[in-house]
Amino acid sequence: MTEEFRSGFVTLVGRPNVGKSTLLNQLVGSKVAIVSDRPQTTRTAIRGVRTTPDDQIVFVDTPGIHKPRTPLGERTNERAVATLGEVDVVCLLVEADAPIGAGDRYVAGLVHQVPTPKLLVVNKIDRAGKPAIVEHLATAARDLGDFDAYLPLSARTGDAIAALLGEIASRLPEGPRYYPEGTVTDQPETFVAAELVREKLLAVARDELPHSITVSVEELEDIPDRDADVDDPAGILRLRANISVERDSQKGIVIGRGGRVLKDAGTAARQELEALLGVRVYLETRVRVERDWQRRAHALDRLGY
Repeated sequence: MTEEFRSGFVTLVGRPNVGKSTLLNQLVGSKVAIVSDRPQTTRTAIRGVRTTPDDQIVFVDTPGIHKPRTPLGERTNERAVATLGEVDVVCLLVEADAPIGAGDRYVAGLVHQVPTPKLLVVNKIDRAGKPAIVEHLATAARDLGDFDAYLPLSARTGDAIAALLGEIASRLPEGPRYYPEGTVTDQPETFVAAELVREKLLAVARDELPHSITVSVEELEDIPDRDADVDDPAGILRLRANISVERDSQKGIVIGRGGRVLKDAGTAARQELEALLGVRVYLETRVRVERDWQRRAHALDRLGY
């Protein structure tokens, strides 16, 4: 480590569905947050880590800040707002292909309440022409207040990501490596597995139950891998995914005809998890009805929200 090694924490904020999770994955260079075109997919603050010889940036992807309709919405809002005063740089995301709206102005107002350096990121430029992007930057500067830098980019394609990283790195203080080199997230395996299962289910049941489904995963006793090298005792990571929905009818949607939806989602999640962790995974799935869990404080506590 050099004497001028820099490190710090950066939060990504914005209204729902502006591309925060996609941007986090792009910045880290690995998938650490699930991605869906349904708003409010992210429910907890997820950390992703990018380390270079000169700096380490810990990114915090927050839930989209929105007008809450349930106790779950209130809690996710609280988690997002709480990160603003605890980081070294705040990145506010807006969309290049959508007008600046009341939700953007509301989040910008919260951002301006803290003295933290602020960057305005205009995402999804791959969906807008250059004249529209220029006009959007001017509108954002007028409607959302002063920022330290204005950065148009595409989280999906990676266009102009280097410019954002440069702006962030220039504002980091000198500091230590908070995480060992090679770390891309501080989330436990069970959390990553739960998020992957939820992502796969949202992909096939996006209209029926985007907010009514939650997944928790517990690690079970390891199973010896009889096919593994005798010198590699790693075995198989055995996990149980407990999938909760709010209605009996939703349980049928998640399971699917002949169990096909649940089986396909579990297989896709398992394969992605094995590639991410580099170990064999056994993933057991169970579905249960937890009536109105989003609206009951006791259920939210038990489910980890």
